[in-house]
Amino acid sequence: MSKKRLSAGALHPIPADLRKALLASPEARAAWEDITPLARNEWICWVTSVKQPETRENHVERVCTQLAEGMRRPCCWPGCPHR
Repeated sequence: MSKKRLSAGALHPIPADLRKALLASPEARAAWEDITPLARNEWICWVTSVKQPETRENHVERVCTQLAEGMRRPCCWPGCPHR
């Protein structure tokens, strides 16, 4: 696999800030590639659904941390409204 390529979500493209963070974390990237497109879609929507830039930065960081820790979907979130 290319060092710059990441698998996409089911509906959403990967935003640039999340892509950069995932590419910088080998553990998070490996976990990202191991989850389903629908699960990737949930993470993407979880990041993009917030309004405040600070909250979004926090979500991007948490995606990488939580994926590396073995979480496969965002916790305590109703899910992507686009599915």
